[in-house]
Amino acid sequence: MHRDRDEAQQRADQVRAFRAEVEALAREGLVAMPPDQAALVSSHHDRLLAAMSEAFDVDITSPQKQLSWGMRIAAFLGASAMAAAIFFLFYRYWGFLGTTAQVSVLVTAPLVAIVGVEVAARRERTGYVAAIAALVAFACFVLDLSMLGQIFALAPTQNAMLAWGAFAFLLAYGYGLRLMLIAGILCSLGWLSATAGSWHGLYWISVDRQPEHFIPAGAVIFGLGFIPDRAHPSFPGAYRFFGLLAILVAVLVLGHWGEASMLPLSPGAAEHFYQVAGFALSGVAIWAGLRFAWPGIVNLGATAFAVLLFTKFYDWWWESVPKYLFFLLVGLTALLCLMVMRRLRAAAQGGQP
Repeated sequence: MHRDRDEAQQRADQVRAFRAEVEALAREGLVAMPPDQAALVSSHHDRLLAAMSEAFDVDITSPQKQLSWGMRIAAFLGASAMAAAIFFLFYRYWGFLGTTAQVSVLVTAPLVAIVGVEVAARRERTGYVAAIAALVAFACFVLDLSMLGQIFALAPTQNAMLAWGAFAFLLAYGYGLRLMLIAGILCSLGWLSATAGSWHGLYWISVDRQPEHFIPAGAVIFGLGFIPDRAHPSFPGAYRFFGLLAILVAVLVLGHWGEASMLPLSPGAAEHFYQVAGFALSGVAIWAGLRFAWPGIVNLGATAFAVLLFTKFYDWWWESVPKYLFFLLVGLTALLCLMVMRRLRAAAQGGQP
């Protein structure tokens, strides 16, 4: 019927919107479905909602949807707290264990957590408890590799992030968990950037000194968002969002830190180059988001454009004009941007079939 909970929830929202619109049209006396046809459609929708609620525990009322947001926040906070508790528990009692016991605990902990993910995924349809268990398993795995490296005196490398990312991706695709997908994407970004930096002779842990390495890494992650995923339709959007986010953050940093650029330009010229590139990239992101119906990309591009614009205003006028005039210029520019966005919104509405 539906491939994942997100798709089922989208269909449930469409059913609720359809019912509300039909009721509104009937009240206004514009359209009234014949009683037999209305009963047939209502019965079909009732069966559809019941099936989706049984299979995915979707929200079929507005109060349910509002509570789901609270449940997501609670699940994230609970998962973070559980992961932190395990981390500090390890360090609190670690010195009392022998080497054999330490290795046994490190190997066993992620496996036990994975069993918890499997049990939670089978018993709880919303996936909130499974997400908590998955984050605990991920924290155990990260701690596992880190502590094993310390026990056996292994030199730390960026390849640990590759292993962490692979583990997170296995949990994400195995159980449809976007939280684990994000963890895998972030680990992959770190590994790609650190590896690119090591190719240029930079120690992997100091990759933040040359933010340009995050640009090709972000481009790779963004490109993965174009691979169709019928089993998890919401996953490609996460690749596009975080890949573009990595690129925009790197460009924003380089636009004010030209000394970190590897381009054969002076620091000032490098800053100007990345400032122009940032405006162009954010504009393209807004256009692509509107063109291909990627709302997250539109919001990200608009946010980046606003940050770049107002940081330039600060560089140009903060020291040279009175403060009231500075904020007046900012306010007028915001109004101008609002007018432009209203025109874009109207044009997008007019382009709908």
